Amino acid sequence: MKNAKNNLKNYFSNVPKTVFVVMLLLTCITVTIFNMKKTISVVVDGKSMEVTTLKSNVTHILKTYDIVLGPKDQITVSLDSKVKDGDKIYIKKAVDVKVTVDGKELNIQTAEDTVEDMLNAEKIVLNDEDKITPLKSESLKSGLQVQITRVNTEILQEIKAIDFATEFKNSDELDKGVKKVIQKGKIGEKVITSAVVYENGKEVSRNLVSEKLKSEPVKEIIALGTVGVYTPSRGGEIRYTKTLRVRATAYTADYSCTGKGPDDPYLGITSTGKRAKRNPNGYSTVAVDPRVIPLGTKMWIDGYGYAIAEDVGGAIKGNKIDLYFSSSNEMWNWGSRNVNIYILK
Repeated sequence: MKNAKNNLKNYFSNVPKTVFVVMLLLTCITVTIFNMKKTISVVVDGKSMEVTTLKSNVTHILKTYDIVLGPKDQITVSLDSKVKDGDKIYIKKAVDVKVTVDGKELNIQTAEDTVEDMLNAEKIVLNDEDKITPLKSESLKSGLQVQITRVNTEILQEIKAIDFATEFKNSDELDKGVKKVIQKGKIGEKVITSAVVYENGKEVSRNLVSEKLKSEPVKEIIALGTVGVYTPSRGGEIRYTKTLRVRATAYTADYSCTGKGPDDPYLGITSTGKRAKRNPNGYSTVAVDPRVIPLGTKMWIDGYGYAIAEDVGGAIKGNKIDLYFSSSNEMWNWGSRNVNIYILK
């Protein structure tokens, strides 16, 4: 009985100690939980939500609240970092952007702020002359289409031919209708320097930078024959430079024609000091108007033959000539008639 009393006494004396220990333990647990509890802000694309959690690991917190990160989404903290009460986590979701460049269409997911930031992140390099739409400062949004035009300028040199001129000269050394090259033409050259602009490999403009003569062209000279060819009825060929239609009157060196007797030393002497002659096998004497046919001119006269202008006459004006014959019979046989004469080359 005595032992039972002692045991009971000991039991009740130990109860306060146990309760104290339990209460102390609960208090510690509560304090620990309270210290672990934290409220943080998660801001997704500018929209903020408050999260109260006992977890510290960012990955676990996001998973708990079903916040999924894509491969190109951006977050301001490391996924394995620890958070503390009052922290803010910023998340920017990637958008879909189409970029056309270098003949390709690239579908890009990006969370960058501007077109320029996106190009830098994707390592798409723009050269100084390249064009881009929209502007590099344009803010990104889903569905944005970016067009990049590759522009490059090349300085090109080319040799351009310079055509030669052709000059025609009349020649009394050639028959009419005959052509002869007396100086061969030569094409010249010049160096053309141009700035050629290409867009995506296609030429869009060409501007002249300089033009420099490399070699002068040499003109071609062609002789054109002016000598006519006449075939008289008795055969042969007569080469002439001019034809005239004239009135041809016969004369001889008798008194009736010249007013000089047979003893006159000047009988038969022409105005040029030469004696008039009729030479069927050579040149016979004719009188002309020197204003039309200069003295010394050689010619062919139809029906008469070769002749040379060696005399003048007071009655010979314009297209008139007198033909010398050595006898009165020949003179009367010819009389006066219209004939063609051919001025010889």
